[in-house]
Amino acid sequence: MPNQSRPKVKKSRALGIALTPKAVKYFEARPYPPGEHGRGRKQNSDYKVRLLEKQRLRAQYDISERQMARAYDRAKKAEGKTGEALVVELERRLDALVLRAGLARTIYQARQQVVHGHIEVNGQKVDKPSFRVKPDDVVQVRERSRNKTPFQVAREGGWAGEGEVAKYLQVNLQALAFRLDRLPNRREVPVICDEQLVVEYYAR
Repeated sequence: MPNQSRPKVKKSRALGIALTPKAVKYFEARPYPPGEHGRGRKQNSDYKVRLLEKQRLRAQYDISERQMARAYDRAKKAEGKTGEALVVELERRLDALVLRAGLARTIYQARQQVVHGHIEVNGQKVDKPSFRVKPDDVVQVRERSRNKTPFQVAREGGWAGEGEVAKYLQVNLQALAFRLDRLPNRREVPVICDEQLVVEYYAR
């Protein structure tokens, strides 16, 4: 399981990206790594630059190193650019799409919703955040979970209002449901990453 012990704000500053809406204001006020020497640090080696980029991508999907490596192995076998295929591969995760659809506010909340059995795919309960959604799959909140507060907020557009709904999803917030229309293009996926550096990290 990914390490959850580091505070999200501190982790956001170390990686140079805001990982939660709450971290945004802190990150804007102190856009440099944490610690006494944070402002003066420099990422000078190629290895460090690639490692940081890999950690940034991992953090945005809240996945383990093992899960990341597996996704990279699948991406290598896909057509087209490996880096773009890697991002698309990660974006197919059930928890990532629950977040993109506006059913959760953060990737951490989306993961929790899946693990706790609140989500179903094509009418079947799925409790694995890493479940890979296919085009035309229909994802929705299970009937027994729909009255829970986070989903009531989602139904009123509370979470979706914080970001644009992904173009590759057909979302019906009133029904707390969405469908993956097609695989996304890399430019449509709202993650901050130079994926080519991630490819170079694994290819070293």
